[in-house]
This record gives sequence, C-alpha cells and structure tokens, in this order.
Amino acid sequence: MSAETIPGNELPEILLELVDRDGTTIGLAEKLSAHRAPGRLHRAFSVFLFDKDGRMLLQRRALSKYHSPGIWSNTCCGHPYPDEPPFLAATRRVVEELGVAPTTLVSAGTVTYRHVDPISELVEHEYNHLFVGLVADKLKPNVDEVDSTAFVDAGELAARRAETEFSSWFSTVLEAARPAIVEQFEGWRA
Repeated sequence: MSAETIPGNELPEILLELVDRDGTTIGLAEKLSAHRAPGRLHRAFSVFLFDKDGRMLLQRRALSKYHSPGIWSNTCCGHPYPDEPPFLAATRRVVEELGVAPTTLVSAGTVTYRHVDPISELVEHEYNHLFVGLVADKLKPNVDEVDSTAFVDAGELAARRAETEFSSWFSTVLEAARPAIVEQFEGWRA
C-alpha cells in the first residue's frame, strides 16, 4: 500500500485489486477512482460478528468517513491491500476499527454486486468475500472509523432497518452470508 497523499486530496493513496467476474486479479486502481462512476469491479470483504448469545454486531460508520458517513452497516467491511489474503484483511480491519480480534472467523463465500450510494454517488462494484464469526472481548472502537455499535437479535435488526438507513450493500451481503450465519446461529433463520 502506498501512503502518499493524492494531490489536491487529504486522503492517502490506497490501492485496490481490480478483479474479473471470477475474482481473478487483473490490475490495481486507486481506491477513490475505483468507486467513482461507473465503478470498477474490485476485491472487498464484509464481516458479520456475533456475541455468545447470537446477537449480530452492527456499526454506525464515523461521521468523518468520505463514503456513507453516519450510516449503519455490518460489523466491518473494507478492501484487502494488493496481494493480502481477504481473511487476513478482514481480521486486520476488525482490529483497526473495533479494537478487538474475532475469536473465530470462517468464510461465508463470495458475492458480486454493484450499488450506487444515493448521497455520495460513489459506486460499490465489488467482488466481496464474506466472513462470519464470534467476538468475545470488550469493543474499543476507533472513533475515526466507527461512530457507534450495537448488538442486535434478528427482531431488533428488522426494527432498526425499518427506522433508519443502512449501507447500500448491507442487504446484499446479509442475504449472501445468511446460510453461514444460520449454520452457526439458529435464531437468524429467515
């Protein structure tokens, strides 16, 4: 990863892996440019962590985020660095964002989607690696990444989704990960 600042932009240059429909790396692109319309298919990951009672950990993205600020979403999501295995990237970002490591983390498959954020008009065109696991330690959220967190059961999630906005990708990644979630947590059967 390059840590140079993009001219005219205060954000550091972060490179993402561009992929084909099969998830094979075909090149690199700067993060923001990959998310500008029409969007370039790139590697990403989404994590769903649960507590010992089977409640899902949600996060409300920090208000300072350039993409989907203040919006509720899954536990953690992001992009691997070039050549970084998605499992390691997912674990790294959970620690960076929430200050804890998952006690378990298993692959829940992949899903490809293209969603446009209605506010920023940034495009999430992602080949997304999904992970499901457990968290046992007390959270220590990074305020630059996370505004707030909540553990919810399936009913509480449904009520929250009826009342507030969630990330443009949330429904897609939740449904794609649902078989792995149900396998571990019976209370999440649709």
